[in-house]
Amino acid sequence: MNTTIDRLTTEDLQERVRDRKRKKNAVILAHNYQLPEVQDIADFVGDSLGLSQAAARTDCPVIVFCGVHFMAETAAILCPDKKVLLPDLEAGCSLADTATAEQLRAWKAKHPGAVVVSYVNTTAEVKAESDYCCTSSNAVKIVQAIPPDREILFLPDMYLGAYVRSVTGRDVHLWLGECHVHAGIRPDTIAAMREAHPQAEMLVHPECGCTTSFLYYQACGDMPGKTYICSTEGMVRHVAQSPASEFIVATETGILHRMRQEAPLKTFYPAREEAVCQYMKKITLEKVLRSLEEEVYQVTVPPEIARKAKGAIDRMVAIT
Repeated sequence: MNTTIDRLTTEDLQERVRDRKRKKNAVILAHNYQLPEVQDIADFVGDSLGLSQAAARTDCPVIVFCGVHFMAETAAILCPDKKVLLPDLEAGCSLADTATAEQLRAWKAKHPGAVVVSYVNTTAEVKAESDYCCTSSNAVKIVQAIPPDREILFLPDMYLGAYVRSVTGRDVHLWLGECHVHAGIRPDTIAAMREAHPQAEMLVHPECGCTTSFLYYQACGDMPGKTYICSTEGMVRHVAQSPASEFIVATETGILHRMRQEAPLKTFYPAREEAVCQYMKKITLEKVLRSLEEEVYQVTVPPEIARKAKGAIDRMVAIT
């Protein structure tokens, strides 16, 4: 990055990004976990499902995806005629890295005839080996739509999978993968926050390492009061509609910026201050500007893999 750009203020960078976006006829999509200043220059901010839908809707020839690599891949699959740019190729995903297409093929061989549901946090190659994709906001609905006599393989997140299995009562086999950020939000962390803020409502992402204990309480009819398990979009909707004034938020801390914009008079506490995704935070305003100016880095998916992966994504979208 040149020194002139390095000396620009946040406001100057944002204005230059908006100017380049107009000149390139580009659209900027940002995940809920992105840096606040990146969210503020995006045309759409949301979760994986919402971003995929926004990518599919856009007429712009260039999509700048402020998220992580598998998300940009999904946009490239859905928009083969668009140029999809990821401002930093090192923006990966620890959860997506836990399962490869080769491993999935071996798992499928042990369960012939099983239906494969892969969380969107997977590579294009894994999606191509799957029957359905899902996000945290629609995973339950996807599994419920599968004929009840079918065995289900769910990957890669074991906590989301356990949540889906508990809610649906289905025969779901789990891949033992986890998000390093969400896995760090443990039951003892939640207990300490509850003690510190007894009036706050608790919002828990189903990927969290504490979800299993909440599922146990739920099964016993003893779910801690004012606790809600929901996706990031579900969290945003909840805080806007709830009469509560305080919330403990158990997910990546980037979501707090959007929550504070949606409900500025309410108070939000991160369940764990350290719940920060190092990969999401690789995307900066300087990198977004460079991505627009130099059209880097383009993310593409081989046609045959894209065709198969799109089938799993289309089946997901048809249900939601």
